[in-house]
Amino acid sequence: MSLEVVKEDEEVYSWREVKLASIPELERETVERRRGRDIVIAVDHGPNSKHAFDWALIHFCRLADTIHLIHVVSSVNNEIVYDASQVLMQKLAIEAFEVAMVRTIARIVEGDPGKVICKEAERVKPAAVILGTRGRGFIQSVLQGSVSEYCMHNCKSAPVVIVPGKEAGDESLI
Repeated sequence: MSLEVVKEDEEVYSWREVKLASIPELERETVERRRGRDIVIAVDHGPNSKHAFDWALIHFCRLADTIHLIHVVSSVNNEIVYDASQVLMQKLAIEAFEVAMVRTIARIVEGDPGKVICKEAERVKPAAVILGTRGRGFIQSVLQGSVSEYCMHNCKSAPVVIVPGKEAGDESLI
């Protein structure tokens, strides 16, 4: 009889890969060029998330890097949410190629955002985890919790870069 080891603190979560459109220029690349870093970028539909994504492309990504876009949702089986998320991921993947010429892998994951981002970082072993912040005050963050703060304290496999939200009226980085 064999026994299966069950870890108490390990959570199982659902996810769906996002099939991104093929970019011919990336398909022709040689293996030698693909020795860049893996970078996890957590995204949602908000402006601060887009700002963090833009910041990562301009200030962090290099030519041979691969970015892993992670979007956390309440249910991957909800087709409306999945379709909207897939459109977002497709748009960001095209922008990543046009701006920084980086390869993109996208995942829509179900669960608690902080835990999922840390779990994905553990899986990918990236050079960094990049995410935006809502710009809440200290009291609001303590009372409501903060995904970026959770990741900063709990992501052990990579440094966490928290990009402050852009102020109202600031121009886009891209």
